[in-house]
Amino acid sequence: MLGIWLEAKSFNDAGLGPNPKKWKGKCIPGRDFKPFNCNRKLIGARNYFTFGKSTSPRNHDGHGTHVAAIAAGRPVAVASYHGLARGTAQGGAPGARIAVYRVCQDEYDCPGSATLKAFDDAIADGVDVINLSFGQYIMDSFLDDPISIGAFHAVENGILVVGSAGNGGADPEPPTIQNVAPWILTVGATTIDRFFESDVVLGNNKVIKGGGVHSAKLRKTPSHPLTDGSSAMKPDADIAEAMNCYRNALHEKKVKGKIVLCEDSLDTSPAGQYEDIKFLGGIGMLYKDNYVLLVDSVSDSMPRIPISWEDGDQIPSYINWTRKPVATILPTKVVANHTPAPTVAYFSGKGPIYDNDYLIKPDIVAPGVDILSAWPSNETNEAFNILSGTSMACPHVSGVAALVKSRYPSWNPSAIKSAIMTTANPNNNLKKPIGTHFGDGGDPYYIGAGEVTVTGPLQPGLVYETEIADYLLFLCNKGHDVARIKLISSKLPANFSCPSNATEESIPDMNYPSIIVPNFNALGQQKKVKRTVTNVGEEESSYVASVETSFTNNVIVRVNPGKLQFTKNTKKLSYEVTFRHNSSIMYGSAIGSITWSNSKYSVRIPFIVT
Repeated sequence: MLGIWLEAKSFNDAGLGPNPKKWKGKCIPGRDFKPFNCNRKLIGARNYFTFGKSTSPRNHDGHGTHVAAIAAGRPVAVASYHGLARGTAQGGAPGARIAVYRVCQDEYDCPGSATLKAFDDAIADGVDVINLSFGQYIMDSFLDDPISIGAFHAVENGILVVGSAGNGGADPEPPTIQNVAPWILTVGATTIDRFFESDVVLGNNKVIKGGGVHSAKLRKTPSHPLTDGSSAMKPDADIAEAMNCYRNALHEKKVKGKIVLCEDSLDTSPAGQYEDIKFLGGIGMLYKDNYVLLVDSVSDSMPRIPISWEDGDQIPSYINWTRKPVATILPTKVVANHTPAPTVAYFSGKGPIYDNDYLIKPDIVAPGVDILSAWPSNETNEAFNILSGTSMACPHVSGVAALVKSRYPSWNPSAIKSAIMTTANPNNNLKKPIGTHFGDGGDPYYIGAGEVTVTGPLQPGLVYETEIADYLLFLCNKGHDVARIKLISSKLPANFSCPSNATEESIPDMNYPSIIVPNFNALGQQKKVKRTVTNVGEEESSYVASVETSFTNNVIVRVNPGKLQFTKNTKKLSYEVTFRHNSSIMYGSAIGSITWSNSKYSVRIPFIVT
């Protein structure tokens, strides 16, 4: 985390009682930060750097402040960003206390030593939920990853760890997902049903739908000069670089005072293009990207507006066939009840996991696009900002986890995790499977169990408890010996040993609230997977199983028994799922879900057969 802005209204402590009795944390002083800056809302703050600009828990860049307020911010009325998204801003668990552990100097500098120390401190301080809105990709082993090691220690001590899936979802090569250890609740990002629209009007009165949020004061009539990269290029420049708005390829006089259209064909960064156009004196930037169009960019006095490739392809002909091409960018407006929503953001980390075929990640998805939350402020800037990323999705789930922990303080981390996953919603507001910006629908590699719900986890009916022993056996099955496993477990039993027949093929039997069966490609092949559920609902209750498949791919799925009967003395029951291949060839994957339900509860887990 990157610290916190203490003065934000989201962190006021009005009406909060004394700190919890179990709390042992501290507010450590640092630059521009004193212990008295803490209050009954922000009850702990630590920093792990003694040099550079990050020698304090105080946050200036905004990331940590934004994240903390999403998770547990107090209600703030009439919140908005330049009048947009106006309403009451409130975190997922507004009554929860916050402790901040600054382990990152900046977005890309989060040393493993600081991360491990922060986990140890958080455990000793007495936290209940740890939010990780940062992470790293695992290319080798969980036992070499500081986050996986620290998170394991936390889970051993009864603390749920919620981690962002990362923003590498658009990358063509693995890995594209982070924080993938099975003891971490991994969260991907989705859109919400609110869309920010900033339309472009050409001189011929053609209106082009644009995304993005801006506060520029351009004229509402199309009277600003319009150009594109090829029209503004220097005589000796590379045409492709000019079309993609490379600064060195553009003539300053041909950009200054104009709205500029930029291509996105050289894997360029819209943020870099924006800075180049702004440096050369442009007054607005348009760029073609169907995916980014649905994930609004936030810009200041110079608009940065994504448009579709189709619309973008029409603008050069207008520029080339008009003596004085002009345009304008209209003020940003809010479009409510946008459909379909949610949709998995193009950037959201997705599975499968690199070099690990036996886990479905992410576990769940949550709102992570165009999220309004608290921001470091003074007299000259806004107290709220709009950001997108899995960093924003993660604290939505952490807030829900805090609510569940408050309701059921004796529940272990896996019970809370299960409650959140099994009550997730796999459908969008059109009652169809949640899709992605790429068009795929219902794929657990993108959505996990589905979109987090707020009230469902508070009454899950049944939970899948994954014990510490299950995680240790997982490491054995991944090929680690006891000597290596001791590096990650702080409470390894003295008599612990790995089974002599440990193999990755046994991992699907880990009691996890999702199922994946890989390498399933032979006619008549059969795989049986066991799961155990714990009744946390009414003592006398029964559940009936149902199987839903969105893409069967010649796989037959059977659940045995098909009914579970719980009593006062029978809290736990097991069932077996049989997957059978019914064809000579299997292309792709079989995707579906298993649901245990009665008149009150519906307990759903996804499965993939590859």
